[in-house]
Amino acid sequence: MHAGLKITAFAAALAATFGTAYGVGQGLDPVVDDPAPARHDSHSEATPEPEGGGGGGTHVPGGLQISEGGYTFDLRTPRVTAGKRADLSFVIRDSAGRAVTAFQREHEKELHLIVASSDLVTFRHVHPTRAADGTWSIPLELPRAGGYRVFADFTPAKPNAENLILGADLAASGSYAPQPLPAVNTTAKVDGYEVRLDGALRPGKESDLKLKVSRNGRPVTNLQPYLGAYGHLVALRSGDLAYLHVHPNGEPGDGKTKPGPEISFAATAPSSGTYRLFLDFKHEGQVRTAEFTVRAGAGSGAGAVEAPAHEGGGEGHGH
Repeated sequence: MHAGLKITAFAAALAATFGTAYGVGQGLDPVVDDPAPARHDSHSEATPEPEGGGGGGTHVPGGLQISEGGYTFDLRTPRVTAGKRADLSFVIRDSAGRAVTAFQREHEKELHLIVASSDLVTFRHVHPTRAADGTWSIPLELPRAGGYRVFADFTPAKPNAENLILGADLAASGSYAPQPLPAVNTTAKVDGYEVRLDGALRPGKESDLKLKVSRNGRPVTNLQPYLGAYGHLVALRSGDLAYLHVHPNGEPGDGKTKPGPEISFAATAPSSGTYRLFLDFKHEGQVRTAEFTVRAGAGSGAGAVEAPAHEGGGEGHGH
């Protein structure tokens, strides 16, 4: 999870919840563009698949596996009740089944937890507390019934350890009413802020995404560092919820990165398809999330459709 990170991800199936199958959707196609250029940084969360798909032995993208690299995500709270606060708890286990108690700190935290609904309407980026025995926990309230995916983003504290993103399914009981994927948009509004997205995701090619923050028609030029950066961007592919986590180019205090209004990222779409982007930014002491729906692939330029207001308008986002 470093500056200029390039991420790739490929299709997999999301487990059914409440007897309703969530298929790999939105017409995901194999990468057919030019091969992705050499990566900017020391690691990425997925290894590119050769052109045309296929690819035995390719690395499965982040979040689609519950176990990887000798580590397992043991979610101890697989079910909650929608609309009610519950303590979500889990353990990261090593290959011997022992609870891991040592992690590298990345962006000021030992572990980042993402919770997203299968329809990609609800999103939470939270930071649980770890007990001495390795049990992580955090109070969490999910607004709607249905299926969710929980992502644990961490790096074990051992030499040459790689960043891992493991995923597990979570069910929120209650009256289930699936929501349509929000319309494609390049402008998002949240709590009086407007965030404009410039650039487009391209399958198999790195591209720049630039997000410009304004309030009341004026550019915001005093964004505050949040977890060591001026912004954090998570992208989830519609259908399988393949996880892409990127951080902006540059960082606070490097002498060249300005605190707004623009935050830029480098990213590579793994395939044609539809993606949800969630930008966390901090201003005047509060973290807010701007949400976008974008398409990657030939003939799928970003449409200018306003996003709906963020659920809870910053309240309950859980940073």
